[in-house]
Amino acid sequence: MNREEVVERFRRTGALLEGHFVLTSGLHSTQYLQCALVLQHPPEAEAFGRALAGQFRAAGAETVVAPAIGGIIIGWEVARALGVRSVWTEREEGRMTLRRGFTVRPGERVLVVEDVITTGGSTRETCDALRAAGALVVGAASIIDRSGGRADVGVPRVALATLEVPAVAPADCALCAAGVPAVKPGSRKQ
Repeated sequence: MNREEVVERFRRTGALLEGHFVLTSGLHSTQYLQCALVLQHPPEAEAFGRALAGQFRAAGAETVVAPAIGGIIIGWEVARALGVRSVWTEREEGRMTLRRGFTVRPGERVLVVEDVITTGGSTRETCDALRAAGALVVGAASIIDRSGGRADVGVPRVALATLEVPAVAPADCALCAAGVPAVKPGSRKQ
């Protein structure tokens, strides 16, 4: 699956939004990729999951771990395509952690899967939580990389589409300066 096909799937499903947005990272942007709108369609989710799984077949992942909430559906689809289990991390007292009885064993090979990476923060935190639990993180994947390839999560990482989408601090945001209200469509409330 190439970049243009990924972006077209987002456009077709109304998941590529234009406006003034506050990203999960706290940065502001004029574009927002609302993965929930594309992933609500099982054929789209399955296609993205198979494409990402194809990039990591040789990595020997035993489990796919996704940061909640955005990564859960795509994590499930990647795990399904790889034939392995799917679990997720959640924030507890501000830190990513395995909850709900999810565990990893020492040395377990895990792949971290996210919907969109902007700064890589949620993916990095998930990798850190897994390493602290003894797992071996073999890689990270996302449908979209908004960082233009710059996000470093500390492990090999792939994305189906890498985009250069400007994101700025609120103090540097022209739309904020113009008084345009910002919308926060993401999953993490700050």
